[in-house]
Amino acid sequence: MQTLPVELKVLLIVYVSACAVYDLRFRRIPNWLNIAGLSMGFILNGLLLHWTGLLDSGCGLMLAVIVYLPLYLLSAFGAGDVKLMAAIGAIAGPRDWFYIFLATCLAGGVLGFCVAVAKRRLNETLLNTSSLAASLLHFRAPQVATPSLSLGDPNALKLPHGFSIAVGAIGFLLMEKTILNG
Repeated sequence: MQTLPVELKVLLIVYVSACAVYDLRFRRIPNWLNIAGLSMGFILNGLLLHWTGLLDSGCGLMLAVIVYLPLYLLSAFGAGDVKLMAAIGAIAGPRDWFYIFLATCLAGGVLGFCVAVAKRRLNETLLNTSSLAASLLHFRAPQVATPSLSLGDPNALKLPHGFSIAVGAIGFLLMEKTILNG
């Protein structure tokens, strides 16, 4: 299988790193950063891979929106996270975006577990995770059944999703050959 050109890998690393730092510091990912990532994804894919690259960018963007927009509508993520993943889709294309998504899920779970253990709130977190999963499986906003699951709850443990996304994306790039050839 063909891997991403090195220029796209560098762009992806720089972009997700900048988003992670910004999200850790300010707890949001600004539109200017997302527009820059999205634009650069299309431009670089077009320059390197021509029409195929532009098609991959568009498909990666659409896949990210299809997966993340419903989660945003259920208040599982913020709008900046949706736009960040859309920009990653435009950079990486649909196949690699999907692997980055899976790596992000794994990274978010591990990082969330570590934060819960460090804050001595593992039992509460496991109960909330169960409630969250049940709500999402029934396509209900989690905070309706359990108000403490609201993104705005000041007592909630918080881990900026932009950081998890960066760990997942960089982790995928480090393991890419093993994942794609294994």
